[in-house]
Amino acid sequence: MTVNDSATATEPARRRRRSGLAPLLIVGALLAAMVAVALTALSAEDRYAVALLPDPGALTGYGIAAVRVITDIGAVLCIGSLLFAAFLVPPKTSGVLTIDGYAAVRTAMWSAVVWFAGALASIPFTIADALGRPVEDLDPSLVVEFTGALEQAKAWLITAGIALVIAVAARFVVSWGWTTTLFLLAVVGLLPVAVTGHSSSGGQHDLATNSLLYHLVAAALWGGGLVALLAHGRRRGDHVDLAARRFSMLALACWLTLAVSGVINALVRVRLDDLFDTPYGLLVLGKIAALAVLGAIGAYHRERSLREITTSGSASALVRMAAVEVLIMLGTIGLAVALSRTPPPQEVAAQLSNVELLIGYTLDGPPTFLRLLFDWRFDLVYGTAAIVAGVAYLLGVRRLRKRGDAWPVGRTIAWTLGCLTILIATSSGIGRYAPAMFSVHMTSHMLLSMLAPVLLVLGGPVTLALRALPAAGKDAPPGPREWLLAAVHSPVSRALTHPIVALALFVGSFFALYFSGLFDSALNYHWAHLAMNAHFLLAGYVFYWPVIGVDPAPRRLPHLARLGLVFASMPFHAFFGVILMSKQTVIGELFYRGLTLPWVPDLLADQRLGGGIAWASGEIPLLVVVITLLAQWIRADERDARRLDRREEVTGDADLEAYNEMLRKLAGPKK
Repeated sequence: MTVNDSATATEPARRRRRSGLAPLLIVGALLAAMVAVALTALSAEDRYAVALLPDPGALTGYGIAAVRVITDIGAVLCIGSLLFAAFLVPPKTSGVLTIDGYAAVRTAMWSAVVWFAGALASIPFTIADALGRPVEDLDPSLVVEFTGALEQAKAWLITAGIALVIAVAARFVVSWGWTTTLFLLAVVGLLPVAVTGHSSSGGQHDLATNSLLYHLVAAALWGGGLVALLAHGRRRGDHVDLAARRFSMLALACWLTLAVSGVINALVRVRLDDLFDTPYGLLVLGKIAALAVLGAIGAYHRERSLREITTSGSASALVRMAAVEVLIMLGTIGLAVALSRTPPPQEVAAQLSNVELLIGYTLDGPPTFLRLLFDWRFDLVYGTAAIVAGVAYLLGVRRLRKRGDAWPVGRTIAWTLGCLTILIATSSGIGRYAPAMFSVHMTSHMLLSMLAPVLLVLGGPVTLALRALPAAGKDAPPGPREWLLAAVHSPVSRALTHPIVALALFVGSFFALYFSGLFDSALNYHWAHLAMNAHFLLAGYVFYWPVIGVDPAPRRLPHLARLGLVFASMPFHAFFGVILMSKQTVIGELFYRGLTLPWVPDLLADQRLGGGIAWASGEIPLLVVVITLLAQWIRADERDARRLDRREEVTGDADLEAYNEMLRKLAGPKK
């Protein structure tokens, strides 16, 4: 980020930013707010009756829906504008944003301001709604008190903080790297409210929350990216054809994701026979209809608008149809808000056990060997990620083979086994029982942090991607290959792969998570389980990547330093397992006792079993890593020796003669 670049880009951006979108967005926002308020009124009585709360009045009941609509629109526009600046239009060769990218970032800044203001305004409305009291009667001290007590209010506060950071940073950002960082932060800003809504509680809340995460991110990328593309077309920016092609592929993926995740979320919350005779079911049908219309318009774009842009360079058809699509999409946001304010039919009459309330589903009995292997519950986040990663890798290998390039079979096997390990750790009986028993949780933890990363780094995914993806070419807009290279060589990658940082994350997080009380608090939230699994995988990957990874790491360590790093980590893992086995208090006792599982009468014994699993399963992979590292060291020495031999064949004894000559000069003249 440089002030000079920002100053030079400001005036042109202001001249070209007048795209005439403001009236369209205002009309769309009003439409969405009216849809949300009107449809919320249909189920207001049911909502408060289910919660056994008095009706807080029209201002609270309808105001919270209207504020939520405005907040969601601000979030969608912010994310879409940053997506556009980072990936849909190319930056300059120096990495500085072009005028079009800078205009999108400025739009993101103002959208983040709206997002921030809406998130702050949502806090008192959320508290009033939860207490069944009119928002206008809330005392400020009560708002402060319940902001820290209510999870939804706390989530809005976190969201407001993220939006504020984006709004301030976007004022100064002019580089591609920082724009990408802000985009990722904006996507993260969607998560706090999503993981604390009604999908995060009750039966099947693991499936409901996971599907909702996919749904929200896909909707934000599609809706926000569409508005940004429309603004770009109306101001006749550069590279409209490139931006339209890239967005078309993204929109198709988002549409499919919305369809699948929406169906899963609906099936969790409503039965098929409730679709036509309950307010919740009718709203679901309305979203399905809107999604179908949007999909049809998107298909038209791919068939007609892209062809027109490619042949004539005109974006008029894109602008006309995108305006209609934006209005429908903003109306769909109103439908979604109304849906989030409507209690599902199953929630009204649900009688759930403690196990269902706490982990989202039932367990059929003790975790026998057969149950751990075959009692599967597919994890929509990590199970899907494992399958997609495996398929993408095999497609990359296929592309290399089709053009006659070789790829080691061992790397393919390692990557496939790594993806299979993630699938088993999260979706098999191990993943099903992990939230309920500490010993099974530790088994999943070891698979994700100790085994899966070892196999994944041996697969060399970055090297495969760099060979399979086409290079952009000189003076051509950067594409996925260049984005990947930028990520590998980014300051974040260099910082994470620093030996001290990687070691601290890998071994220090064990102690910080389980012995600080953090794990006790995390047990109550599904999102915390998702975050823990992500941390286990990433911490293991950034540790093993510079140690035995096939891919070139941002920091290249000599083999002796790699070996020392592995040996340095081994005592910590053994010590961690010994502490767990000897600990006299139960970690997460309140949560585990609340489950009242009859086959776990002694929680301390189960914890000691988990400690033994951590000790045994932690040392074995490290020994395998040491053996692998020594084998790589030997092969590297052999390659160096062969290279020296080949050089000597070309140069003869030139190096030896030069060395002897240096010794003679040092010895001085003979007397």
